[in-house]
Amino acid sequence: MKKERKKRVVDVNIHDFSSRGNGIGMYDHPQGMKWTLEVPFTLPGDFVRADILKKRKGAYQCVLEEILVPSPKRIKPKCIHFGICGGCRLQQISYADQLEYKEAFVKRCFENLITPEVIFHPISPSLDPWEYRNKMEFSFSSNRAGDKFLGLMMDSGRGKVLNLKECHLVHSWFIDALSTTRQWWETSALAAYHPSKNTGALRTLIVREGVRTGQRLVMLTVSGNVDYAVSKHQLADFVSALRETIEPKDDTGSLSIFLRIQQIAKGRPTEFYEMPLYGPESIQEVLYIKKDQDTETEALTFTISPSAFFQPNTLQAERLYSRVIELGMIPKDAVVYDLYCGTGTLGISLAKHVKEVIGVELSAESAVDANTNLRLNSISNMRIIMGDVGDVLKKIHLDQEIPPPDVVLVDPPRTGLDGNAVQLLLRLNPAKIIYVSCNPVTQASNTVELVNGGYELQCLQPVDQFPQTMHVENIAIFMRKG
Repeated sequence: MKKERKKRVVDVNIHDFSSRGNGIGMYDHPQGMKWTLEVPFTLPGDFVRADILKKRKGAYQCVLEEILVPSPKRIKPKCIHFGICGGCRLQQISYADQLEYKEAFVKRCFENLITPEVIFHPISPSLDPWEYRNKMEFSFSSNRAGDKFLGLMMDSGRGKVLNLKECHLVHSWFIDALSTTRQWWETSALAAYHPSKNTGALRTLIVREGVRTGQRLVMLTVSGNVDYAVSKHQLADFVSALRETIEPKDDTGSLSIFLRIQQIAKGRPTEFYEMPLYGPESIQEVLYIKKDQDTETEALTFTISPSAFFQPNTLQAERLYSRVIELGMIPKDAVVYDLYCGTGTLGISLAKHVKEVIGVELSAESAVDANTNLRLNSISNMRIIMGDVGDVLKKIHLDQEIPPPDVVLVDPPRTGLDGNAVQLLLRLNPAKIIYVSCNPVTQASNTVELVNGGYELQCLQPVDQFPQTMHVENIAIFMRKG
């Protein structure tokens, strides 16, 4: 029988947020040491009782036992799952306070880099702090008793899934799709996938929409293990159930349903196979982009395949890209490289205002969508090169047919630019670098490398893409010295 862990319960004042959105407090250990405690779902000003767990990355992780004295800034969370679900961190404070903390977080990341010459623009708020996401990925799970769970990961971080009944980050039809899928699963003999045993069929459910178009997409991901294959009859029931509950009843929207098979084998990279079960093979989204405050908005249409990346907040993507164009002040005769270009959204938004755009994208699916989007928007001065950014930049450096860049756009993953990519970027030697990041911590680290490599940081612009979470986008613009 497993021995029950002895609790270490302490009372602590919370004075700050961690980068993950957990409350931070200091505990005076009886042996004279000061421990940094990280307590989820707390905020500065709270006095709480917490159970100390293990130390991780310099702080002791804790479980919130009780709020003894609430912070004056604490409000009632909107969602019934807040405090259990791992999706949100900041529902317990007002949106105005969220923006204040996020802006301060970006400033703290760049505190040694913000000189008097650097312009720090106030954070750009989300137009709506609720129901803003255009994509969610839900997980299937079950326990030893056979109970079935479909929803988001619990905050415990132990792989447990919460049976989601509501979520205020998405439109209500997302939850209708989730509930319908859960009911279909309950009546089937299918099991959730078990990663360590490679048993069971059902892995994830992706739900996404074109906010401006009303087009809806659902994709069921299953195991490639043939012993647990989903039958044609089960898939037909799945499609029928979704059509009955979430298919738009008018002609303006549409519903697409996909099956994705995830094939894993020891010593081989994971492979995915997608097949349409019903409806169009992609959805579309429309973004309205402004070059500056004095120009008309321009409507751009984008195709989104089931697995392709697209900014999860449509309305804020419009603000983000418009702000990049406005702050970037890129000359009309400029050649622009758009690295990590995804489905081409940022490069296409910019293309009509410059001489040429060259996009680089690793994902084959996103690169295909990017080329489709070029045709959709009649863009003739942008081309897409598929491949790893580092590998492509090496080849471009030797290719005399591709003009050198005047401006480089980078929008890397959360891990930022690796050392090799930074060196290749410096070798390109553009007059201007525009760096869009979803992780100001790694962006600030890369900023040090760029400054040491001969660039000056000109301005910073935080953009809140993800209300109720600690995530914040940030635009940084650099000019070559001299």
